[in-house]
Amino acid sequence: MSAYVISEVDVKDAAGFEAYRTIAAKAIAQYGGRYLVRGGAAEAVEGGPPPRNIIVVEFPSMARLREWYASPEYAEALKHRRTALDRRLIFVEGVPPS
Repeated sequence: MSAYVISEVDVKDAAGFEAYRTIAAKAIAQYGGRYLVRGGAAEAVEGGPPPRNIIVVEFPSMARLREWYASPEYAEALKHRRTALDRRLIFVEGVPPS
């Protein structure tokens, strides 16, 4: 069953964010992930204002998603994340249609 990473991102440092994004994208692909949404325009219909960037990544399973998140490849991206962006990160397991 597919699993998803939903990131709500506010960029603090554009150059650092670009470095993070480049390294993270390679790691995501290496672990079978694919971007579904990557920073398109967001509109708040209910609740507070949306963050500047919303990213949604699909992985083949929650196990594979967790392997990516704990991987040494993604750890390299995290070195940039700490100073380049603030975010809320959510893991969601997909539910097959009934």
